[in-house]
Amino acid sequence: MGIIAGEAGIGKTALVDTFVVQASTVEDLCVGHGQYVESYGAGEPYLPVLEALGRLGRGPDGPRVVSVLRQYAPSWLAQMPALLPPTEWEALQRIVGTTGQSRMLRELTEAVDALTTERPLVFVLEDLHWSDRATLEWLAYVARRPDLARRFILGTYRPVEAVVQTHPLRTILTELRQHSPCVELALDYLSEADVAAYLGHRFEAPQLAAYLTRVLHRRTMRNPLFLIAVVDELVRQRVVTAGPEGWEMQAGVEIITAMIPATLRALIEIQLSHLRLEDQALLEAASVVGVDCSAAAVAAAVERTEDDVEARCMELAYQGQFLYAGGHAEWPDGTVTACYGFRHTLYQEVLYQRIPAGRQSRWHARIGTRLAHGFGEQAGEMAAVLAMHLLRSRLLVQAVPYLRQAGEMAMARSAHREAENYFEQALSALAQLPETHDTREQGEAETFAEALHDPLRLGQVLLFLTNYFNQAGDYDQAITTAQRVLALATAAGEVVLQGSANHYLGQSYEYQGNYRRALDSAVASLDSTPRHECLGMVFLPAVTSYVRLATCHAELGRFAEGQTFGEEVLQIAEEVGHPASLMRAYQGLGLPALHQGDLPMALPLLEWAMGICQDLDPTARLPEMAAALGAAYTLAGRIAESLSLLTQAQKQTTAIAIVFIQVLYRLSLGEAQMMAGHLEEAHALAERALALAHTHQARGQQAYALRLLGDIVARREPPESALAEAHYRQALALTDELNMRPLQAHCYLGLGTLYGRVGRQDHARAELSTAIALYRSLAMTFWLSQAEAALAEVEGP
Repeated sequence: MGIIAGEAGIGKTALVDTFVVQASTVEDLCVGHGQYVESYGAGEPYLPVLEALGRLGRGPDGPRVVSVLRQYAPSWLAQMPALLPPTEWEALQRIVGTTGQSRMLRELTEAVDALTTERPLVFVLEDLHWSDRATLEWLAYVARRPDLARRFILGTYRPVEAVVQTHPLRTILTELRQHSPCVELALDYLSEADVAAYLGHRFEAPQLAAYLTRVLHRRTMRNPLFLIAVVDELVRQRVVTAGPEGWEMQAGVEIITAMIPATLRALIEIQLSHLRLEDQALLEAASVVGVDCSAAAVAAAVERTEDDVEARCMELAYQGQFLYAGGHAEWPDGTVTACYGFRHTLYQEVLYQRIPAGRQSRWHARIGTRLAHGFGEQAGEMAAVLAMHLLRSRLLVQAVPYLRQAGEMAMARSAHREAENYFEQALSALAQLPETHDTREQGEAETFAEALHDPLRLGQVLLFLTNYFNQAGDYDQAITTAQRVLALATAAGEVVLQGSANHYLGQSYEYQGNYRRALDSAVASLDSTPRHECLGMVFLPAVTSYVRLATCHAELGRFAEGQTFGEEVLQIAEEVGHPASLMRAYQGLGLPALHQGDLPMALPLLEWAMGICQDLDPTARLPEMAAALGAAYTLAGRIAESLSLLTQAQKQTTAIAIVFIQVLYRLSLGEAQMMAGHLEEAHALAERALALAHTHQARGQQAYALRLLGDIVARREPPESALAEAHYRQALALTDELNMRPLQAHCYLGLGTLYGRVGRQDHARAELSTAIALYRSLAMTFWLSQAEAALAEVEGP
């Protein structure tokens, strides 16, 4: 006897069907197939066995099957009128009369044995978790027989259903495993490779399969039935279509996350119907808490004791169908609560959607209130969760502060899209509040702050917006907003707010390439910013301002000033012992040295900055630190190390949100690819960097990208001299406007080298001489020797 165990949709029937088909090709089998359905119930003994015998009687071996039943199992034949002429069936009914269970068992067993004398028999009984006790007793009786009849009984069942219904199948299977040759095969869920193989076979489009695999693996929770249903729905809704070039997506994968096919919804509803009504309500409340939930939060929703809810959730987790146990949690108020999670997100979604809107709102309110009380002053740690519950319960006044906190935390983690979403939700909630002083006091939005005549609150709101505009690359808007903050702070005499406004204003000017105005703002920020306070920022504002002074002076070729400010910032960071600020300080001292070509000084400083970055939060600042250190490695000729570092940074960071860092990273990687001889890869990176810089009007970065493009096309064989010259000239126009003297020198060196290669000796002498004069005046000895060697080669012996 064989048993296949697995949950609904995992592939038991498909495996059985495949087995029967394949076995039939090896040897001529006689197959009887019966299946339980839930509606049979305990009052229908042997019905699936009768179904299997009936199918055999109506099949090619029908006459023989009827003959065997007539001889060995007349009580069974009497229950199958479709296999006999009416007169014979009526006569058989009179002869058989009432039959006891022991006779039924013996007759069926003898008939099955007789059927196997000529051909092997496979007897398939599916969904034994719904079987009646009489059928199970017959299975146990047959399985224990020591004879060598050529029969194989194959059953399938769902372990969860057997547990939920406290079905006798569990006891009988235990006996069979101990006292008879019964083999059980437990089917597992799909791996990501399995999902990829199915999609590849279904669509015969490798790129589409790769595109869909991960999201479908996650969405369907590895369940084969769920996977097939969702894929069928994608095709039905024409999200995936067959075109002239094969199957292709007509929408983004995000549509999949909201898709619940009707077939799956119906299946889940059937599974839920097996539970007591109070347990269904408990699971509904858990779905309001979320995919992961705690007994304390669920208890608050349904207004039951936490002990009662925990006991029921524990039982549901033991049954293993809807919930799993997830340990426990201790809240700041001393609450110790058991934690659970839904085994499939689809379960949580279907349960949530079946709750009436009014009840949803009430439960969200109770859950939000309980969480806020449980976490007290530390409620900000779960601001996003609290905001969600309060919004859905229409407690907008209470939701706004949590939305603001969630946005601030997202900004600190460089998750700018998430931050923008939280702030937009806050603005939307505020717009729905009545125009009263109490509700407006909750507002952190410009319109509400203005209505209260509260310039300080308005200034704080505008600061958040300035930071967002800077990181999104909207520098003109950031400057306008920062100037409004500065005006408000000046009018109110708020020195600290002035310092913060100048801090962000300097950042905007630096990102634009307006280094002289960035210096002015940095100085102004230092004049009004506490030296050793963070003021809610990731880095000490004083450290950031000194770093801006150091790097902007370096861009202008004032390396002595840059080094002085770099040393000052390092002293501040070391005094405070603030790791993030120390990382920024090492970078601030290392970058001017790198710009001047002082590698012995730049390399260790930038390596120390990278080390701190990896210890703190490698996903947030890694691209920026890697761009600086990668540029230093490239300049030092350590090309393989540079490429490895920059490539690893890209792998560890799913998205570089800050536009300025996106350009910076591409420029650094493009330079390394160029030095490695990968000119096409370098060119693509430089063009993308130029496009981003141009779109966001980052003129300093445009100049760097143009110079890199000039270097790349000048290195081609043969050099594209006209295009390279155009790139260099465009870069020089920007460097002249922005007074970026070090980059000017690099452009003149590139031009002179290009002219020398193409035989324009007079032009080469002029450009190289200009580069030498600039390098000498700026004490950039690293490149001075290169320029002098290039000029000597042009002039000849």
